Amino acid sequence: MIKNRLKLGCALLVLLAGPAAAETPKRDELKAAVAASHDKTVKALQDWIKLPTIAAEGLNVDKGADYMRQLALDAGFQKAKVVASGGVPGVFATLDAGAPVTLGVYFMYDVKQFDPAEWTSPPLEAKLVDRPGEGLVMMGRGVVNQKGPEMAFLAALKAFKATGRKLPVNLVLVAEGEEEIASPNFPTVVADPEVTAALKKTAGVFIPTASQTNAGTAGITLGAKGSVEFQLIVGGETSDKYPKADIHSSNHARIESPAWRLVKALDTLVADDGHTPAIDGWFENVKPLTARQKELITIGVKSRAEADVKKELGIGRWIDNEDFQTSSERFLSQPTVNIQGLVSGYTGPGGKTVLPGRAEAKLEFRLVPDMTRAEAETKLKAHLAKRGFDDVKVNVSGGYGPNQTDENTAFIQAQKRTLDKAGIPYTLTPRNAGSWPGVVFNGKPLNLPAGQFGVGRGGGAHAPDEWFLIKSSNPKVAGLDDATMLYVDLLYEIAATGGKK
Repeated sequence: MIKNRLKLGCALLVLLAGPAAAETPKRDELKAAVAASHDKTVKALQDWIKLPTIAAEGLNVDKGADYMRQLALDAGFQKAKVVASGGVPGVFATLDAGAPVTLGVYFMYDVKQFDPAEWTSPPLEAKLVDRPGEGLVMMGRGVVNQKGPEMAFLAALKAFKATGRKLPVNLVLVAEGEEEIASPNFPTVVADPEVTAALKKTAGVFIPTASQTNAGTAGITLGAKGSVEFQLIVGGETSDKYPKADIHSSNHARIESPAWRLVKALDTLVADDGHTPAIDGWFENVKPLTARQKELITIGVKSRAEADVKKELGIGRWIDNEDFQTSSERFLSQPTVNIQGLVSGYTGPGGKTVLPGRAEAKLEFRLVPDMTRAEAETKLKAHLAKRGFDDVKVNVSGGYGPNQTDENTAFIQAQKRTLDKAGIPYTLTPRNAGSWPGVVFNGKPLNLPAGQFGVGRGGGAHAPDEWFLIKSSNPKVAGLDDATMLYVDLLYEIAATGGKK
């Protein structure tokens, strides 16, 4: 267990009066089992990293689902099956411990694309390397987002098996292989009658994560922004006024350019400042932060050094030179219209004097309460149509709305007590500025509390040199084994809720 390093009166520790923390019986036995299996857990994580499922590329789609199913069975789930989704399949598994309380767990088994040339260590070798100021880390695609934290949770279940005891809760696991393309078919997996029936019995659903800062402060998130991924396409496939392939650039005197047309369309989506969404009616259903949410953001701001955050992001200033508090409120409260990439014409060395036959922009929206995916898609198309961009094709490839859970639910209180018992300072975050499909659980018909939970550290998600902490050199931060034991403790805390949500 990470020892208590800060006084309970510390401003960083967010407390809520409630039931006393549940005891983890014979915890030392479980801890010894986790330590004894450390090398096996590391090896299992390395093996998983070596099999990337990349939905955008159709890579290892079936193999990834089968592998996820086997991981669940190996961890003690009695039943596990692959569920067809219309796209990349999901995985559904149940563990019946004969307990009165059931916990839902969400996994993603897919990862983002990668370019090995950008990495200092091969992204699929999952090598263990020393990271100054952190300790021994594993480097590999998907290791922190989310295979490392998920493997820590599976290791917790294996510790129960190794000590011959039953879990204090039953488990329902749902996993998908399309999270990195905004979960276009995950609602289909959850809508499977057997899956829905099992989830309705749960006290809530969480996704394992690595939430600690380098100062040791953990985070409990009460929600997440929604996400919509789409492409805007202009070219010979969308109108006969554009060439069907690249042609000599001299023809631009008499033939319209798809690239310029796309640029003009994109320019209407944001204001002249380059970041404020300008889509008609975009802010109509945006719910402002409450006073309590602003208070939580203030506590979070005080828990981190602004200079460290800027250094991690590689920037020197925030939008409009805002202070840390204001930029943090913007970070969690504002919907965004982001260009992920632009593709058109020739991009090699030198010039090629062509008029491109096609131009494509890859974009995403981040949505906040009370926006919806359907609303965002409808407003985008209406906005472009109103301005005469009927030749701009809109291809929505995935997405879902935002999610939110009340901090006073028994589900969140159990997470707080777990951290309190471990002596780990933490902050509550109104929502994650990133996204996961928690709305599938929060929304109808399930109406479940949902969130992210876990300790440990990592970085580089969606970027080169992604890493996850295995053995920490910082006594304030959890390594793999400590992160695993926190999930053990969480299970007992969830059991203590009696199934209340």
